Amino acid sequence: MSSQLMTPDLVRLEVDPPGDKLAVIGLMADVIAATGRADRDGLEAGLLQREESFATGMPGGFAIPHCRTEAVHEAALGFLRLTEPVDFGSADGPADLIIGIAAPAGTDNQHLQLLAQLSRALIRPEFLAQLRGATAPEQVSELVMGVLEPAAQAAAEASAAVASADGGAAAATTSGAAPAGAATSDAAPTGAATAATGDADSAGGPVLLAITSCPTGIAHTYMAAESLENAAKDKGVELHVETQGSGGITPFTDEQIARADALIVAADVNISGRERFAGLPLVEHPVKRAISHGPQMIDEAVAAVSDPGAKRVPAGGEAKSSGSGSDAQSQSWPRRIQAAVMTGVSYMIPFVAAGGLLMALGFLIGGFDVAFVANDVAVGSSLTSLPGQVEYESTTGMLLTERSGLALYLGAVFFALGSTGMGFLVAALSGYIAFGLAGRPGIAPGFIGGAISVLVGAGFLGGLITGLLAGLVALWFTTLKPPRWLAGLMPVVIIPLLTTLVVGGLMLLFLGRPLAALMTWLQDGLTGMSGTSAILLGIILGLMMCFDLGGPVNKAAYLFATAGLSQGTEASFQIMAAVMAAGMVPPLAMALSTVVRKKLYTPVERENGATAWLLGAAFISEGAIPFGAADPLRVIPSCMVGGAVTGALVMAFGVGSQAPHGGIFVAFAISPLWGFIAAIIAGTLVAAALVTVAKEVLSRKAAVAA
Repeated sequence: MSSQLMTPDLVRLEVDPPGDKLAVIGLMADVIAATGRADRDGLEAGLLQREESFATGMPGGFAIPHCRTEAVHEAALGFLRLTEPVDFGSADGPADLIIGIAAPAGTDNQHLQLLAQLSRALIRPEFLAQLRGATAPEQVSELVMGVLEPAAQAAAEASAAVASADGGAAAATTSGAAPAGAATSDAAPTGAATAATGDADSAGGPVLLAITSCPTGIAHTYMAAESLENAAKDKGVELHVETQGSGGITPFTDEQIARADALIVAADVNISGRERFAGLPLVEHPVKRAISHGPQMIDEAVAAVSDPGAKRVPAGGEAKSSGSGSDAQSQSWPRRIQAAVMTGVSYMIPFVAAGGLLMALGFLIGGFDVAFVANDVAVGSSLTSLPGQVEYESTTGMLLTERSGLALYLGAVFFALGSTGMGFLVAALSGYIAFGLAGRPGIAPGFIGGAISVLVGAGFLGGLITGLLAGLVALWFTTLKPPRWLAGLMPVVIIPLLTTLVVGGLMLLFLGRPLAALMTWLQDGLTGMSGTSAILLGIILGLMMCFDLGGPVNKAAYLFATAGLSQGTEASFQIMAAVMAAGMVPPLAMALSTVVRKKLYTPVERENGATAWLLGAAFISEGAIPFGAADPLRVIPSCMVGGAVTGALVMAFGVGSQAPHGGIFVAFAISPLWGFIAAIIAGTLVAAALVTVAKEVLSRKAAVAA
């Protein structure tokens, strides 16, 4: 397989640069596509997309543009040696060696291991010198294959060893004798935990662990590992590396973790399994720093071992995000709290969708009064013992259900399932807000706090408070530095227990009753609006839904609507309809504007507009975010006016929605449907007209100024 990766026809020497790095990437796509291994345009698009997200220039004067894409039919390595270096974003200067890695979307692990081995070789100066000294394409391909052929044999041996094992993950160190002139490596196969030992090991020096990971997991992951391993060998420090790349992960053994004195994380994505290292001193940087400053990172980790004030892996593991290598704790508190609330809402929405739609189906099948008898009918009846008309108590006295038999029974089953799901809303909101702040240790106290909020009648407002409290308290506990023997119990036992006691106690003893009273006042005041006041409420909800296109204000209006939906009243159905209809306006309005005045939008925006039709129809307000982010001063006010028109008309027409989500696709749960559609069309036309005129005026002013 390795012989197919690079052949002389994939090598170009002494190439005059056709322009900047984008032009060079285009030339690389030409070279690889000419062999029939990839579609040229698709490959170029994949390489450019990778370059935009992460510059591929490396210390040593080389660059490795790479991607995995459906446009690649067969894995290939392309090589360009430029007569003049071109800037590929490396801090130490431009690159004259360009190695292009083209991998199919379904690349198997063995191919990825070979590509990883090449990435490790590129970090060594002697290998780069050999590539620069080659005088013919055949020499370049032989050098590269000299690295890959031993790696292929090692990968096959490793696969056979794994297949015969019981599944336990063990660190492995391989050493292959490469052909003359080829670079050699002491590194283990891709994904393995590797060891670099020196004199410090025998002298009882520190034991370090390192995890490397990059967005695609093909190149930078393994180059960082190689750089750290080489630095550790030079300094006589024992180091074990876990590469979380596309070729699979062989995790650290329990013995390695138990012996470790510090952890290095070189990553640009979230790494898995942080909780394994609770309490260890932590050195964390972007993956590129490990490539260019490996010795310094080893020194930092060694220093952290004896520094009592060093940053440590939190007890919960997940509370710390690696993101782009930056510390999540550096975010401002308002941003962190906003992100946590949005996390809670995001995780809550599936409960709303499943529960609300099942309730809507229950109404559709069993009739509007199924809500009054659903639990009794669902539990007390069966397919072989169907109910007749069931008596229930209403505000006007005792009544009989409109339907009976199979329709009432199935409607009751659907409604009971849905109402049970909706019963988790506040707990899920609270639990995942806490998770957003503190990670796994916050989930249990957050859920329990949300359940207590429902118990005392504080509703979703109480759920917000308990989620934030649970998250903050659990987060504080994760900053403690327990003994190593206790650290493993902190995230699963001690933190949830103590946090639940604190949050639950505060809610039951002090906060629950005031929050319940405030929630009751808000619900009664808003749902009690009728006539002109109802139209005003529709305007307010429409403005909120379009203010931040799926942000906190939008979600506040949505939470208010879904929280009242389980009451089964006409007022709550109308509020839900107003919120859903207004939320559909922004993406539909922007889609319409891109059709009416195409020249006002870029090709990418027109593509987004085509997608926004479907997103708007499905009640996904976020479909307008690309437009709002690019031109907020014109897009957002225009959408807010359109949303206000829609919200007012929904209330004026008395439209009700028994479904919490789905847009036009839950038309069966909306009545009258004509009023819902008319309100959306009116708001969409208003918003599209306003944003188009605003952009037209801007375009004319720009033309005059030019």
